[in-house]
Amino acid sequence: MLRLNEVQLPLDHPEDALHAAILGRLGIAAEEMLGYTIFRRSYDARKKSAVILTYSVDVELKDEDAVLKRLARDRTVAPTPDTNYRFVAQAPSQLKSRPVVIGTGPCGLFAGLILAQMGFNPIILERGKAVRERTKDTWGLWRKRELQPESNVQFGEGGAGTFSDGKLWTQIKDPKHYGRKVLTEFVKADAPDEIMYVSKPHIGTFRLVKMVEQMRASIEALGGEFRFQQKVEDIDIEWKNDSGQVRAVVLAGGETIVTDHVVLAIGHSARDTFQMLYDRGVYIEAKPFSLGFRIEHPQSLIDKCRFGPSAGHPILGAADYKLVHHCENGRAVYSFCMCPGGTVVAATSEPGRVVTNGMSQYSRNERNANSGIVVGITPADYPGHPLAGIDFQRQWESRAFELGGGTYDAPGQLVGDFIAGRPSTALGSVTPSYKPGVLLGDLSTALPDYAIAAIREALPAFDKQIRGFAMADAVLTGVETRTSSPVRIKRHDDSLQSLNTTGLFPAGEGAGYAGGIMSAAIDGIRVAEAVALSMLAKN
Repeated sequence: MLRLNEVQLPLDHPEDALHAAILGRLGIAAEEMLGYTIFRRSYDARKKSAVILTYSVDVELKDEDAVLKRLARDRTVAPTPDTNYRFVAQAPSQLKSRPVVIGTGPCGLFAGLILAQMGFNPIILERGKAVRERTKDTWGLWRKRELQPESNVQFGEGGAGTFSDGKLWTQIKDPKHYGRKVLTEFVKADAPDEIMYVSKPHIGTFRLVKMVEQMRASIEALGGEFRFQQKVEDIDIEWKNDSGQVRAVVLAGGETIVTDHVVLAIGHSARDTFQMLYDRGVYIEAKPFSLGFRIEHPQSLIDKCRFGPSAGHPILGAADYKLVHHCENGRAVYSFCMCPGGTVVAATSEPGRVVTNGMSQYSRNERNANSGIVVGITPADYPGHPLAGIDFQRQWESRAFELGGGTYDAPGQLVGDFIAGRPSTALGSVTPSYKPGVLLGDLSTALPDYAIAAIREALPAFDKQIRGFAMADAVLTGVETRTSSPVRIKRHDDSLQSLNTTGLFPAGEGAGYAGGIMSAAIDGIRVAEAVALSMLAKN
């Protein structure tokens, strides 16, 4: 097959227009084309009165070589790349031990899936509950202010990504097309087929719940084993000089699982596990992250600003945005985890603290748009030991709990009042979606002074890009602190094992090697391959 890129058509083109456009671009008669599939569909809304759809298509021809030769100078035509996934190893009939995967977020799930597909029968440990039980516990916080520290937005089957917008795109380089493997497995698990070709695929929470269960069933059918509510309390490491070797994991209930290959896919909020690893001597260093607020606008405002008269078109769906502003104080403020037609959710995993995050369903049909408006910070802002970033996060999460009245309500403020430096006393046209509730007041002490100053400067600047972004009635809700892991558990570039602990494979977002569902899943595949090759070498 050959791939034809940059086929442009109007937003409301007739159904047969793409077929005709392919024939015209390739200069062939209809009988010369055996068929085609859409590889990617994106849109260009820079000219709002005439939104353009852009297609990449894989075309099957009777004489592909002749067409490629004739169009050799056309950069938009080339052979279709091979994106099929190929396993790097196959487990022998007898294994000395089984690999252990800690965590069932996207990284842990895909590490477990690939290991199971290669026959390595992984044991997959999750400190939280299975996804449906976990969902009930999460609603307990949102509706009743009852937090379950081991079963919440952060902990449980599916990881933090389960309660998100379910975005399935990433900007990381992917020369081996692992992302295609991820999407293919998601479709097998009952994701909509369109995620294979739309430019910004997403799933949403309700669909993710079912998909996670389907993936678990697939892994178990292949010999993998899931253990829920099995928190890893310790890792037995045998040290010789400054080099360690994993020997076992120890569960909170006292059970010891002997293994010399552990995938550490614990997510960015497993603070007690970070502490345990640090205490055991595993090399960890502090890394930059960001913190800020959630902002909510009417989704209709964002749609109109982004799509003009095409707002509401079913192909375009709810509009998103991506914004960044470089401030006079040297800080960068940017939008993070934008959730079109979604809600702001309570995302703490620790008592006495308030954390916000964003979530959308597949339909993205809620009234408000929300995103994080966050400020980049570095270890220079929280000097000290490698885990100082965790202490910094906790400081501002505890402050948000205090400002929210100590009931898991979140502190909030209208944008107009925030910019003017006055407390908010009443809502305007935007009703915040955060549950259990929002307590209006003054957010000026909810973050460090430099972050408050930076966000105050950035909001009017964003208004120049999206008219109405700094509308007086838009709502800010605090605080957003779990943008990424505050630590990096460094690993070797080749073996993907910890710098000083053989057999420990730091992976995904918690280890500082991913950000979002897709990049975490891709990292899980990479690490699973590294584990398999290491086990074969030792077997």
